[in-house]
Amino acid sequence: MNSAKKFDILRTILSVLIAIGISFIIIFMLSDQPFEAIKYLLIGPLTSKRNMGNVIEAMIPLIFTGTGVCIMFSANQINLAGEGAFHVGGLFAACVGMSLTAKFVTPAAALLVAGVAGAVFTAIPAVMKIKTTANEMVSSLMINYLALNFGNYMLNNVIGDPKASAASYALSDTAELPVLLDGTRIHVGLIIAIAVAVLGYLFLYRTKFGYELRLTGENEEFARYSGISIVRVILLSQLLGGFVAGLGGGVEMLSPLYSRFTWTSLMGYGWDAIIICTLAKKNPLYTPFAALFLAYLRTGASIMARRTDVTLEIVQITQGIIILLVVAEQFLSRYKHKLIAKEAKAALKEEEVA
Repeated sequence: MNSAKKFDILRTILSVLIAIGISFIIIFMLSDQPFEAIKYLLIGPLTSKRNMGNVIEAMIPLIFTGTGVCIMFSANQINLAGEGAFHVGGLFAACVGMSLTAKFVTPAAALLVAGVAGAVFTAIPAVMKIKTTANEMVSSLMINYLALNFGNYMLNNVIGDPKASAASYALSDTAELPVLLDGTRIHVGLIIAIAVAVLGYLFLYRTKFGYELRLTGENEEFARYSGISIVRVILLSQLLGGFVAGLGGGVEMLSPLYSRFTWTSLMGYGWDAIIICTLAKKNPLYTPFAALFLAYLRTGASIMARRTDVTLEIVQITQGIIILLVVAEQFLSRYKHKLIAKEAKAALKEEEVA
């Protein structure tokens, strides 16, 4: 492992520890029962099978959107449409789940359609950038509300059940993904999510196009002079990232948590994906660990809020501090320089001995 990777791991770990430490200080300042609050925050998710199941359940959609954003951001395309892709993925998966009743075929078809819907959605800002040089961050941010309003239109005028309040017709029983562990809602989506993260890593770091994508993200001008088609890289990276995010929306919709489409607001998993991508350093292989950390923290905070006088907002503070420290270029920069210098000296000595 080279110095840069060691430094990234160290900085991420220290960022998390510092953020949690500051959160503890805030808890002591505001709470009448700080030790109880910290106990529930840290070990609450481990106190029951159901609580741990909630952690894994919350982790699943984060892996999908985190992996999708890693692929898009690796090309240095700050496409924020993963939130909308997740939403339309869930919507179209629900439409297929209401229409088909064949066992095994229904969930497979629903997930495929969800992925395609997500890919088409994230391709819109990419095409706008290619054709009009529109800033992809601005256009993708605004287009998420198109996904929300389109979903609400479908819910109110096309798929809405008149006998239910703000809900679609029921999905067929064959559409639901099987549960893996009795007594929880951990489902087959966990296996799919981990497979997607591994495949995302293999794609980015073990294929020619993945190399071209990362090279374009690091230095677009150099990639262009090397003969790489920047247009192709931008478009395909956004298509793949959107497919993964849309697939995540489909998996979430077919999970035991839902029997109808009821999403009248954006779910927030696309925004959470930016946190996951930041913690994972754009490496899909690390997204399950980052997702597990965030899901565990939020589950612990939920338990803490129910049983003590500390509110859920403490987690938002922790998340914000982590992001600030991880992305801060000057945080531990001197230590990074020392690591690089030490590695260079060691390499020079080896050459002299040889």
